[in-house]
Parts: sequence; structure tokens; C-alpha cells
Amino acid sequence: MALVVTSPHWPEVREAFFNGQIFRDSFPEIASAFLVNVKMFCIAEAIILVTALGLAVLRGLPGPVFFPIRLLAVAYVDFFRGIPTILLIYLLGFGVPALQLPGVPTSVLFWGMTSLILVYTAYVSEVYRAGIDSVHPSQNAAARSLGLSHAQSLRFVVVPQAVRRVIPPLLNDFIGLQKDTALVGVLGVIEAFKQTQIDQAATFNFTPGVVAAILFLLITIPLTRLTDWLIARDRRRLLAAAGAPV
Repeated sequence: MALVVTSPHWPEVREAFFNGQIFRDSFPEIASAFLVNVKMFCIAEAIILVTALGLAVLRGLPGPVFFPIRLLAVAYVDFFRGIPTILLIYLLGFGVPALQLPGVPTSVLFWGMTSLILVYTAYVSEVYRAGIDSVHPSQNAAARSLGLSHAQSLRFVVVPQAVRRVIPPLLNDFIGLQKDTALVGVLGVIEAFKQTQIDQAATFNFTPGVVAAILFLLITIPLTRLTDWLIARDRRRLLAAAGAPV
């Protein structure tokens, strides 16, 4: 910081990035647009939590009869983890509405959010799958010996343990999701980053970008600290169970 503020061109940089008047003028509009990011994040997260768990369960179905389902689940994960998120947003956001299919939404906001759901469902399903695989097979065997079916064993024994174990990495993925909502702005949706670009073009100043960065930090930093707290709590619980000093 000392190096930056003592540099020869610091006054010009301060005026271009930290203009107090432009900060105050642009903050209300960018904060209002940021609510669109929050809305996308909340809706997408709720859908991803359910669909990703279902995908992880389908991928773990035993027996040769479920091989086609497992194959489709693997193909889904490989495809949507491999394609860049911004490219998928472009393809769906501009491509699907252009088809003018009857009964198909034409809202670019809808298709931008759908793109995020498709991509992050693939990532989160792998987190769930890792949690399910971390539950010892004896847990499932014990449940089956008590007369539970495979589905009941998953519902009452395996999945609850798996979900508790993967909460910290799930929160990490959702921190990434919160930031990636800004990518939907490429479709013309007026969210925080798009509003920042509009204000920058109007003022020829980069201070609105600082406003948007602060708003995103107000969401991501508390989520990050919550993740750290959950990881530390889980570590203390495991050490206490093992009889080691915490």
C-alpha cells in the first residue's frame, strides 16, 4: 500500500479508481442491480442443491441394469464441467431465444441462470459423490441387514452423513457461483457488473468497478468465514471423537 500511494502517478490512479463523488453517485444504481445477482444466486443455489444430489445418487446406482443411467450421468458431468461457463451462457442465452420455439422462454435472464445451474450442478454433484463415497460401506451393509432397501439406506443412513461432510466444499462452490452471476451480464442483463460498465462509459472513470467489487465482497467474505468456521468445527469434532487433543 505504501508503494502504491507513493508512486509518481498515484494522484491520477486515485482519481480514476477512487473518486469519492462518482462512488456516491453510482452506488445506488449498482446496489440496485446487485439485487439481480443475489436473486440469481439464491434461486440457482436452491435448484443446484437438489438436482446435484439426485445426479450423484443416479451415478452411484449399483448393478448392470443401471449402467445406461450411470453413463448418462457421467456424460453430463464431463460435458458441463468441460465447457467454459461464459461460452455456455452465450450459446443458451443467444441461441435458444433465437429459435422462437413455442412454449420455450425467451428471457436472457432465464437462460443465463439456466447455464449457471447446468454447470454448477455438474461440479456440486461431484462434491456430493465424494461425500457419499466417503461413508464406509459397512454403514450401508448394516442398514441392509436391518431390512432397509437400497433407497432407504441412502435416504436415512448414507446421504445424511455425506451431506454433513461436504458442507464446507459446497459453500466454496457457492462462493464461486455468487461471483459467476456477473457473467450473465454478457447477455445484456442489467446486473451489478453490467451497471458498472454503463456507469464507467458515462463517467470515463473506473470507480464504479470498485463499488461492484465491494458489494461482491460483502457477500463472499462472510461465506468464506462461515466455510472456515465449519471446517474448524468439523476438525474439532473428528479430533474429539478420536480422543486427540483439540
